[in-house]
Amino acid sequence: MKKLGLLPKLLIGIALGILIGLIGFTPLTRVLVTFSGLFRNFLSYIIPLIIIGFIVPGIADLGGKAGKLLGITVAIAYISTLLAGIWGWAGASAFMPFLVGELGEVYEGRTVEAFFSIEIAPIMGIMTALITSFILGIGINAVKGNVLLGAFQEFQGIIKKVIENVFLPLLPFHIAGIFAEMAYSGEIAHTLLVYGVVFLLTISLDYFYIAFQYLVASIYTKQSPFQTIKKMIPAYTTALGTQSSAATIPVTTKCMKEIDNIDDEVAEFVAPLGASTHLSGSTITLVSCAIAVLALDGISLSFGQLFPFIMMLGVTMVAAPGVPGGAIMAALGLLETMLGFTEAQMSVMIAIYIAQDSFGTAANVFGDGAVVMIVNKIAGKDKKKKEIAEAA
Repeated sequence: MKKLGLLPKLLIGIALGILIGLIGFTPLTRVLVTFSGLFRNFLSYIIPLIIIGFIVPGIADLGGKAGKLLGITVAIAYISTLLAGIWGWAGASAFMPFLVGELGEVYEGRTVEAFFSIEIAPIMGIMTALITSFILGIGINAVKGNVLLGAFQEFQGIIKKVIENVFLPLLPFHIAGIFAEMAYSGEIAHTLLVYGVVFLLTISLDYFYIAFQYLVASIYTKQSPFQTIKKMIPAYTTALGTQSSAATIPVTTKCMKEIDNIDDEVAEFVAPLGASTHLSGSTITLVSCAIAVLALDGISLSFGQLFPFIMMLGVTMVAAPGVPGGAIMAALGLLETMLGFTEAQMSVMIAIYIAQDSFGTAANVFGDGAVVMIVNKIAGKDKKKKEIAEAA
């Protein structure tokens, strides 16, 4: 089991949970449901710590790369992330009436209760953690607080260890409990059918948005997008395997340097920065999956309700951890405070997001090829202006 990746473990957990629930073995189902409830309470406790651990050093560290090129790159990445979220909303909203209406109603049958529950109160509220993180991150950058930055980077390391060594290993058991409960109640067939279609829809939205990114980049730079796409394929496949934009940085940098007319220094700058700030694929996945989870409970969101959530995603996912599911970990607080997700809905959201995380991460990395084309063009113009000014 240790050699298996997270996705295979999740699939095993889903399969076992469904099997146990369908068999109707109540004691074992109650054990899984009890564990799932405890895990859900632990998740509520750790969300504020995740927010502080990731957002504070992420925002503070960006200031260490000060310069015009930084602002340009971050602006392009943020705009791309916003457009990706809007595209995800448009695509999911167009198909969601079909998904929840035509695929049938959810059957509510037997219920199963946990043996016991332990409440774990968070040390602060979600919104308190978000505001505190923004203040500390911007403040550390403003006062050049290297000591505080180092402390929060170490705190981030602790949170990463908790995620890697506690949260992710136990997640398949939590997911097994969720699906065992759904199978026990009789609603599993409808749920799996809906999420299967959502999975295909999200991947399709990713590919269409990647095509849009390269179309815009090619028009602006007057370069063929096809050779860039071809050169970026190794980065895409690596991201599929690692489920981490950060782990793919060396391959991404190498691929960018092989693109025609791309300056090596620009590639070395954009690759790591894009891994932290350009999360278009993850945003599409988060938005479309969030719409699906809410739709299953009969809740629909207008664009006006969802757009503030999309805007905040582009900020809170900055420097999301280089571990599978990092984006959803950073977005949990927003799901609760801005979209009204319950603990049960957040647990289901984690399951379906991580099942698609490889493709979302790969879309993030693939889109960085379009970003580096645009930034390289702007950097080339600035360099030429500087050379003319020096000559004069």
